[in-house]
Parts: sequence; structure tokens; C-alpha cells
Amino acid sequence: MKMLGLVDYKNSDSESNSEHENDVTKEFDPQNSIAKTFSVCLAPKVLPNGSKHVPRAVDPNTKKLTYNPKYDELCTPVQGPSNPNLTEQMKAHRNTLSGFVEKAHISEFQFENQRRTFHSFGYAVDPSTVTDGKTYVGHLQGAYDSDGKTVFQKTTRKDPRKRIKNNMPEDVHGFSGPWAKYEDEQRVACPNDEERAEIEEMMAKKNKRHKISEDAPVEEKTILHVKDAVDYQGRSFLHPPHNCGTNLRADFVPDRCYLPKAHIHTWQGHTKGVSAIKFFPKSAHLLLSCSMDTKVKIWEIYGERRCLRTYSGHRQAVRDIDFNINGEKFLSAGYDRYIKLWDTETGQVVSRFSAKKIPFCVKFHPDFNKQHLFVAGTSNKKIICWDTRSGDIVQEYDRHLGAVNSITFVDNNRRFVTTSDDKSLRVWEWDIPVDMKYIADPTMHSMPAVALSPNGKWMACQSLDNKIVIFTAMNRFKMNRKKVFEGHMVSGYACQLGFSPDMSYLISGDGDGKAYIWDWKTTKLYKKWQAHSDVCISAQWHPKESSKVVTAGWDGLIKYWD
Repeated sequence: MKMLGLVDYKNSDSESNSEHENDVTKEFDPQNSIAKTFSVCLAPKVLPNGSKHVPRAVDPNTKKLTYNPKYDELCTPVQGPSNPNLTEQMKAHRNTLSGFVEKAHISEFQFENQRRTFHSFGYAVDPSTVTDGKTYVGHLQGAYDSDGKTVFQKTTRKDPRKRIKNNMPEDVHGFSGPWAKYEDEQRVACPNDEERAEIEEMMAKKNKRHKISEDAPVEEKTILHVKDAVDYQGRSFLHPPHNCGTNLRADFVPDRCYLPKAHIHTWQGHTKGVSAIKFFPKSAHLLLSCSMDTKVKIWEIYGERRCLRTYSGHRQAVRDIDFNINGEKFLSAGYDRYIKLWDTETGQVVSRFSAKKIPFCVKFHPDFNKQHLFVAGTSNKKIICWDTRSGDIVQEYDRHLGAVNSITFVDNNRRFVTTSDDKSLRVWEWDIPVDMKYIADPTMHSMPAVALSPNGKWMACQSLDNKIVIFTAMNRFKMNRKKVFEGHMVSGYACQLGFSPDMSYLISGDGDGKAYIWDWKTTKLYKKWQAHSDVCISAQWHPKESSKVVTAGWDGLIKYWD
């Protein structure tokens, strides 16, 4: 029986209230104002017990249930209604990307043991069996033949050969231990005592015949290729000319530089590839070159452009050269492990220095009061400082992990920067053997050639990933990642590079014999041309000329461009 109780409350006088007290079963009049009527349902709908199943919520963190839940209860969403757009695969509970993985009740050792057994012998215990007897999967016959032994239970096959053993430790000379040889072993590659003595005697004679004593004196000589060593006023070729049409004063710098357009001269004289070239300091009226033919030559840049003098004093190729501050002396570093100090005018060897290692670069200290000191980067990862007055080593900088390729003085000569085959760049305070800054990045490559800008603020480094990268030469020594010069191929070659005097252009050679000129501000490649038939190992802009460039190559030629 449905009971409906309605109580109507109206905002009227007491008489109207008394009229409706007995009308408790009167139905609600829809025409009455809703705003003036409030109804209360005293008998809501109630379902009897057992008439309909009420789903129970299962806490997902529950570990134990005291009843058997149905599938619908287990698949009920944790919170909120289910998404009708999900597929059955998307609705499935997953704890990994590929599905649901239950924790297996097996030790890691047993699992790895069965996995290796199956990989080695082709059978393993069936993990789905729950009976006492073991069942196998895979190669069943092999499992039954070996009684299901795993790789952990099976023993390794013994070597059938017998060893001649002597396990008596008191026998000092005859004790062999586990390294005894087999009974039928024949060691044909091991000579007996007589054969060993003959081999040693033969090798000693061979080494004595071909060995060159490093202490033996080298025939150092020089050849003057001009008629007179001095002119009519008694001036040598070190004195800069006055009638060349160019201002050769030390403080002169061209206002504006231009791209070279034509080949105007070729210096010939080296029989093998040129290794490095250097301009005469301050005036740049002479050019010094070293070559793989073990010789160093000095050339005229103005006038007849002759070869003035040849310096011979190395047994092997000359790697690097460097003038002192006034050009009266220069250093030459050769692959014969010697560094020699030459008098530029007379061609005499003043001193010889050797650390028994190949010097890859050599540099005088640029300060006027430290001209008796020079540093050299060697193949044994060290930078060695010599004193030319005593011939002694006064300092060693040993922090690199590879051969040192370049040395560049920066910050008013208070510091110097070195690069190495270990793909790093290190900054050193002068006379302090610990690097003050170490720069290395996984993207960096070896930088065998470095050029300092004319204003002393930038370093251009030739990187072996066919790029020229720029570092600041002040304070932080940070790489300028916005200035990268590309387009040439220098992978595997230490091609020397240079700046134009006004810092408008950057010039470099490459491994194909070409010369490249980039704009310094925009890094745009302005010009490239075939300068040599072999590697263009060096390209330098003349410091007193606005458009003249010197290039040197492994074809043995030095070319002048304007």
C-alpha cells in the first residue's frame, strides 16, 4: 500500500490553517504557487532485502577477501564511472607497458639456472607444473638422458691430455704448478739456448750497424745565396728596405683590407713539403720557412724576392720555427728530437736543446726582458721551458694527456694557452706548472693550430672536425658558439690560419690545397681558390699589406697572392 503524506504550509491567517488540518491526504494542487508550498515525503521508496543485488566496492589495496567477489565487482572502476570510449585492451589493468606482470614465486638463481640450461642444452623444467614429478619443455630426450641436470649441476669436460706436473714446492727450479706443459706438447716457436744466443748476436750486429748515435755531432752548415752579406752602407738583409713602396714601421696597420685576386710570385727551393712559415717580426720584409727536407730558408718579400740563406742542421724534417722579438735569432724544432737556436744573419748555431722527445711546437717568450726563455710542446705530453743562457730546463708543465700541438701567449704575455691531442685546451699562468683553466667538451675535437687576433681578444682554433672555432683570449676563455667558420676540409692536417691586419677576414688552407677567406663578422665564406696541388699547410695575411697573402703547401712551394 502506497502512503503519501503531504503537509501544506501557507502564509495565511489562522482560519485558513484550521480548515486544512484534517485534509492530510489531499493531493498536491499543481495550480497552487510553488513559492508558497513546501512538501515533505514521509514514505520514500524502499527496496526489500534480496530483491536486487547491490554491488560491493573492493579496495584495490586489499590483500585478503573473506568472500568471493564477482567479475563485475572486480572490474568496477576505482573511482567514478567507466569511460565508454575505451577498448577492452585499454580497460585491462596494466603495470608495464606491455601488460600485467605478476610477481613470480621463484628465486633469481633458479630462474637464471633454468634459462641458461635451456640456452645450453635445449631443455628446462616446465614452470606450470604443480605435481611432484618434474616435467620438461624443449628437448625432452636430452632431459631424460641427463636426468634433467642443469648447467649448475653438470661438470665440465676434462682435458684427456696429461700434464707433466711437479707439485713439490720445495723443488724451487722444477716446480711447475698448474701451468705445466702436456706430455705430448711441442713448443716449436720457443728457441733453445743455442738458437737464442745466435739470434741475440745477430740482432746486436744489426742494431750496431744501423744505429745512429744521438750524441754524435751533426754537420750544421749554412749557405748564403746572395753575392754580398751587407750592402754599401754595411746593412745586412735583416734591415728593412725603405724603397719598397710600403710602410714597414712597427706601428703601422692598414686601414682597410681587400681580397686577393691574382698570383704574383712563387718561391721555389724546398725539395719536399713546407711545414711552417713565419714573417720577420715588426717589419715583415722577410719570410722564414721550414720544410720536410730538413732545411730552413729565409726569403725576400720585396725587391727581387730571392732566397737569402739556407740553414741545414737537422737529420729529419723540421716541424716548427719561431723568431725572437727582434728577429736576430730563431728556433727550429725537428723530428730528430733537437731544438736549435740559430743566428739569423750569420747562420751559426748558437745552442742545441733536446729532451729526447719530438718537439711539435716552439715559442719564444714575447716579453723583451724574457728573450732568454722559450717553451716547447713535446710528444710526451709536456711543455718544457728552457733558458738559452745556461741551456737548462727551468720549468715543466705536465698536465696534458696527449702530445702538445700549439702554444699561444695571451693576456699581455702573462698567460699562455696550449692545445693537445687529448682534445682539450688548457690555460697556464707563466711559471706556474698547474693549469689555471681546463676546457674540454665531448663535442670538441683536437685543435692542432691556433692563431691570435691582432687585437689580442680572440683565438681562432683549427678544429679537426672541419671547423674553425673561436675562443675569447681574456678572462673566461669561453667558446663563442655563434662564430663558427666552415666549408673547408682539414681533418687530419694541422693547417695554420691567420687574420687580416684590420680583422676583417680570416684565412686558412685545407687538405685539398685550397685557400679560404671568411668574413670575420658574418662568418660568410667570401673566397676560395686552388692554391697548391697538395695540402695547403699554412696561409698568412701580410701584416703590412692590405691585400697580400702568403700560402705554403706540401708541394714544396710558397706562393704570394695579391
